[in-house]
Amino acid sequence: MTEQEYLAQRVAVLDAAALDTRAVRSGQRRTAEGEHSEPIFTTSSYVFASASEAAARFSGEQPGNVYSRYTNPTVRTFEERIAALEGAEMGVATASGMAAILSTCMALLKTGDHIVCSRSVFGTTTVLLTKFLGKVGIRTTFVDLVDPEAWQAAIGEDTRLLFLETPSNPLSEVADIRALADIAHKHNCLLVVDNCFCTPALQLPLALGADIVVHSATKYLDGQGRCVGGAVVGRREHMDEVLAFIRTAGPSMSPFNAWVFLKGLETLRLRMMAHSASALALAKWLQTQSNIDKVHYSGLEDHPQHALAAAQQKAFGGVMSFEVRGDQAAAWRFIDATRLVSITANLGDAKTTIVHPATTTHGRLSPEQRAEAGIKDNLIRVAVGLEDIADLRADLQRGLDAV
Repeated sequence: MTEQEYLAQRVAVLDAAALDTRAVRSGQRRTAEGEHSEPIFTTSSYVFASASEAAARFSGEQPGNVYSRYTNPTVRTFEERIAALEGAEMGVATASGMAAILSTCMALLKTGDHIVCSRSVFGTTTVLLTKFLGKVGIRTTFVDLVDPEAWQAAIGEDTRLLFLETPSNPLSEVADIRALADIAHKHNCLLVVDNCFCTPALQLPLALGADIVVHSATKYLDGQGRCVGGAVVGRREHMDEVLAFIRTAGPSMSPFNAWVFLKGLETLRLRMMAHSASALALAKWLQTQSNIDKVHYSGLEDHPQHALAAAQQKAFGGVMSFEVRGDQAAAWRFIDATRLVSITANLGDAKTTIVHPATTTHGRLSPEQRAEAGIKDNLIRVAVGLEDIADLRADLQRGLDAV
């Protein structure tokens, strides 16, 4: 059997394999050294056998590595693995989650185009769309995530792209991906879904009709808060354009970070199910506390999109938020009284994190924008990690006692 025949059979086996298997095996090509774990190719450039081979590589006539800004074996393994998990034709790695969103927009939009975006997105995403894409003449209209009629009404002749996060940050609102995909395609628009909170372990937006999925790999794909990175996956015709932007503009993922993310993917589903189970238990407990006015978590049966979340997700994720009784001062007292959880804006970590969104993740928004997005001064977000649930409950009780 030739090496090509062996690799073809291996690819066929992995294409039919379950998510856990693909998370461990997809994308790897062993070198002549026969390594079991994926190697890290820490090289900026590559040597060619001849001038003609170099010319063929640079022109794209011959596949292969050219320069690590856009071709690196370790990064390519990560790209192929996340694409396999999402069910996409192709993936492109980026330097951060925000670089993934920027690269998608810059590759696929032009001056005069229009975006319809959910109000319930990461605060920096809002700034990117309004301030920086606005500078180059790309306009954005923000709508209610869970109101399909609002999405429909906002689309105009110049609309090219619909963008959303689901579940949303930090209120855990859930969009009907299939319904929004139908609306987008009816108007010849692309639907882009930020799948950061669920990951492909819990949700597959492409299977529900989305065209492109973006990730902050910094979060759950890594899983231990070690590196910054992003990813874009979708059809090859779109990803080729995104890669062309990466090649020119350079918001590239480093080989070391790609290797770290590969290790994170190996345990992705196990971690996501554990995060989800603990978050649901804490959300139910918080609902019973007198100092809590409201808990936002789609796993709760009284959540307005609970049935939808149960239908399009395998579990409800590790991020929840809640409103303490009182004002910003009460929220800060709660946060400052904890001793185990980490006060940091990152999420997707093995360590539980807690943050005050109005003054951190959404602090760059105007008070009016925060009000429209439902970000109240008494709102706290918790990204539940992998610690013992009893210890987490005890630490949050310290916060409750301080309110």
